[in-house]
Amino acid sequence: MQTQKTQSKRVFIIDDHPVFREGLAGLLQREADLTVCGEVGDAQAGLAGVQRLKPDVVLVDIGLPGKSGLELLKDLRALHPELAVLVISMYDEALYAERVLRAGGRGYIMKQEGPDAILRAIRQVVTGQIFLSGKMSLRILDAFSTPRSGARSPISLLTDRELEVLQLLGQAKDSHAIARQLHVSTKTVDAHRGKIKEKLSLNNSTELICYAARWVESKAMVNG
Repeated sequence: MQTQKTQSKRVFIIDDHPVFREGLAGLLQREADLTVCGEVGDAQAGLAGVQRLKPDVVLVDIGLPGKSGLELLKDLRALHPELAVLVISMYDEALYAERVLRAGGRGYIMKQEGPDAILRAIRQVVTGQIFLSGKMSLRILDAFSTPRSGARSPISLLTDRELEVLQLLGQAKDSHAIARQLHVSTKTVDAHRGKIKEKLSLNNSTELICYAARWVESKAMVNG
């Protein structure tokens, strides 16, 4: 057993929910081929931990304080291009999975999935493969196989942080609540709101809130 653990893959967890981190670490520590080499709650500590501990695979949440998981993923790709990164998030994969792959991640799995699925995802990305749910894989393949028109979706113009703000607005959260959740100032959130209105050609905050609510509702219907 000692030999198996010595040869196991080193897993580093970056998630701002201590209870989830503890549960995930406990799950991994019971596996002979996986061992947790560290866990932290924000992007800055995550970058330092990866540099210091040299993990084989990093598990990252999207909703980190300060810098989002997507921004962290881009940093990790620039600094450690061969590192396997799996995003484990509560956010709908239909909104983020493709962005994660573009940013350099090797997979996306939602926190609602069971332990067996999470373990399968970790083992798959650590071997260099891509992991997505069957539903999401079909959606991305369909997007590649369907001829595209010249027009881009307005949503595709948003940055990853702007998309995050739009989703939270669609969940009926105001600037103060969004600022608390993202660990940024309300001034920063309002700046994002302004950029979103500009990119989506919306005239005022009322139109923005209505657009966000309809968009979130439409995504829920598609994935329901």
